[in-house]
Amino acid sequence: MAGGTAAIAGHATLYGNWLIDDAAITFAYARSVSEGHGPVLQPGATPVEGFSNPTWLVLLALGRLVGLFDRGTIAGVPDYVLFPKALALVCCAGILVLCHLIFRRLLRRAWMGTAVAGAFLASVPSFVIWCFSGLENSLYALLVAGLAFVLVSAALDGRLLSGKVAVVAGALAALAGLTRPDGMIYVVAYPIVAVLLVKGRWPEVGRRVAMSVLVFAVPVGACVAWRLAVFGRWLPNTSVAKRQSLPDLLDVVASGDLVAYAGAPAVLAVVAVLAMLWVRRPKWWPAVVVLLTLAALGVTAYSVLERDWMQQHRFATPLWVVAALLGTLAGAELLRRCRTRRPRVAVSAALAVLLGGSLASYVENALAFGDNVDVPACYVADRLGRGFNAYADLLGVEDGSVLLPDLGGSAMTSRLRLVDMAGLAEPRIAAYIRDRDKAGLRDYVFEEVKPTFIHSRGPWSAGNGIPSDPRLTRDYDVLYLYASDDPPNGDWVRKDAVTDPHALERAREFARTELARVDRESAGWDTRHCGETLHVGQTTVGRLGLE
Repeated sequence: MAGGTAAIAGHATLYGNWLIDDAAITFAYARSVSEGHGPVLQPGATPVEGFSNPTWLVLLALGRLVGLFDRGTIAGVPDYVLFPKALALVCCAGILVLCHLIFRRLLRRAWMGTAVAGAFLASVPSFVIWCFSGLENSLYALLVAGLAFVLVSAALDGRLLSGKVAVVAGALAALAGLTRPDGMIYVVAYPIVAVLLVKGRWPEVGRRVAMSVLVFAVPVGACVAWRLAVFGRWLPNTSVAKRQSLPDLLDVVASGDLVAYAGAPAVLAVVAVLAMLWVRRPKWWPAVVVLLTLAALGVTAYSVLERDWMQQHRFATPLWVVAALLGTLAGAELLRRCRTRRPRVAVSAALAVLLGGSLASYVENALAFGDNVDVPACYVADRLGRGFNAYADLLGVEDGSVLLPDLGGSAMTSRLRLVDMAGLAEPRIAAYIRDRDKAGLRDYVFEEVKPTFIHSRGPWSAGNGIPSDPRLTRDYDVLYLYASDDPPNGDWVRKDAVTDPHALERAREFARTELARVDRESAGWDTRHCGETLHVGQTTVGRLGLE
């Protein structure tokens, strides 16, 4: 367990201080909650559920209340980096503890099975990247591992109809659902396993399933009632903005990407061994039924979710844990059935070749992501949060707003009111995105919101058409444009916010020199941290120590 945890931590160091910007959105909500402002992105803002991970948010808020998060540095490391990554490491250690407890029931050498599972998890970039991204993935995977342990133990002991098992399974499913919305699918894990493994006791099965579902429904129902009372919505605003809908055939087929990522030969080998086990089922076959059920639910959840822009299959984290358990058990059973040394050596060599191909792919993926990580919170904090604070200072804007697509690092540092171009924390924009009403979105921005500043780049510029709208030229002055972009990408300020032409020129000069430098050098800063603290009102000038 210690070795596996250390290997996972060692892999995580490849990505340095990197945190995905979406994680910093939850950081900002945790700050607001801990300071008594309520579930808002910024103090004084209208409550909007721009997060979808309440349990993770609670852990971060508690960390802040006890002085471990968003306060300063710990041993010279900013705690906004250290605390979420330390939580992730604790969760990963917990996952390996649960794996070991499962293997103790199934393997003669449980320590060896745990070492193999730990090595596998440490080698999978998708698992390590998203566990240590600042998001809730590690907690989510821990809860699914806990559900696996509870159900495997109960199935092996013939205790599936125990009231305690039903209650604990329902509670773990509820926590998973409050950690990620797709985690709610695990409420059906206990009913499916009970139906498959318990025969001839259907009335008792029905009572225990009802009990488990009721335990799940109480906290989840309370969360939905709170959401309706506070935000006036049945679903998180994030689900609206991401246009979550029922899956189609292409979504189901897309889950095959996971097979290619894991390594098709290795996956096929595990499937072949499991098929062999099904023909001559060992006494611990119920454990396989439980794990296959959890794997099927994980694949289903992955297929249902709308794909987003992030790399490395961030929705698959719990699947890697179940894969580690199933793969280790399959390999151990295959070796156990080899009665003599020669077949055992041959099987070991074949497994090494299969796993070697997967490992080579994992190394390639890890190095590629390390060189080009997804949108870092620190880049957003410097370029958008601190950068637009500096614009506001130079132009004398005391009380303004900024429309932008990246919210996390901005919310941690900006003194301006943020208007979320992506809609995660902006219900009206989320509705326009859901309805694919680009014209309505632009009318809302230019005729109602009238933000003081606008920043647009990449797919957002082409996706919503704001930089191409003639009202941008009519109402806004250019502060900074990226070179050779069509539609244009860059920064703009409302003409009626500029009272001094000389101030406007100073702001443009600041953008041409300092913000251009942030953009130019960001490729080399992707895994850095962004100062000892993140607090409202910081500027890029102060952060980088520029003249």
